Amino acid sequence: MAILPLFTQHSRSWRENRYVYPVVSRRSKGLSIGVNLNPDKICNFDCVYCCVDRTTPPTIREVDLAVLREELDHLLVLALSGQLFQSPPFDQTPPALQRLNDVAFSGDGEPTSFKGFGEACRIAAELLEKHRLAEGAKPQAAEAVKTVVITNATLFHRPAVQQSLAFLDHHNGEIWAKLDAGTEPYYRAIERTSIPLRRVVENILLAGRARPLVIQSLFLQLSGIGPDDAEIQAYIGHLNSLITGGCQIKLVQIYTVARGTAVADCTPLPAARLDEISERVRRETGLMVETYYGPS
Repeated sequence: MAILPLFTQHSRSWRENRYVYPVVSRRSKGLSIGVNLNPDKICNFDCVYCCVDRTTPPTIREVDLAVLREELDHLLVLALSGQLFQSPPFDQTPPALQRLNDVAFSGDGEPTSFKGFGEACRIAAELLEKHRLAEGAKPQAAEAVKTVVITNATLFHRPAVQQSLAFLDHHNGEIWAKLDAGTEPYYRAIERTSIPLRRVVENILLAGRARPLVIQSLFLQLSGIGPDDAEIQAYIGHLNSLITGGCQIKLVQIYTVARGTAVADCTPLPAARLDEISERVRRETGLMVETYYGPS
């Protein structure tokens, strides 16, 4: 059950870069190039398991898209040439994981809240095309590199966000939408937000009717207590309601904490419990499920 040390190192600071950073990701099964559109650390969630330290002020508050483009372009070159895997800590990456899987909008806040989110999506698409990594461009990789939006789904109802996601539909985009709870009280205890769970579920349905998406669900222990069976049943109920409503769910990722968290009382859910939840989701929804465990 042990996970590689590299999987616990998701620093969003890399060399002199302001916004773009490399990560060897267990859920991407290879190299994910992260793009941080929220260096100001502002987010409409305040998840107990978040690894962002919001007690210290940010050093960068604005996103310069020209700089972002340069950083992403350069890191794509390093990844494709293999130079990235020659420098620590990436020189410890197993050969099977030395593959570029995606460019991921995942930073210190909700990426779709950034006013230039649409332009950032276009920059990613243009650079993947430039490096012949896009669909239909005879990519150097075994398959086209995806652009992944790792999101809490709270802003999918906004027209500008819908337009950006529609653009990504034509550029190998993929949505990883967060659904960590079944009931409102548990959701508020974990996500610590005033946005109702109903909006998250409705927005996932809205987005999933338009394209297949991935559901990402993190379960943990808070003060030694994990979600009970009733919570998991309510969570599965949301999944089934989404399916019935026409939401296309290609995969459910069920995982737990593997890095430092904002709240010290957050600890990984035991592997046996994660397996139990995963099996229930498979059995009661028919969906494909992948399970990712905490460090052991």
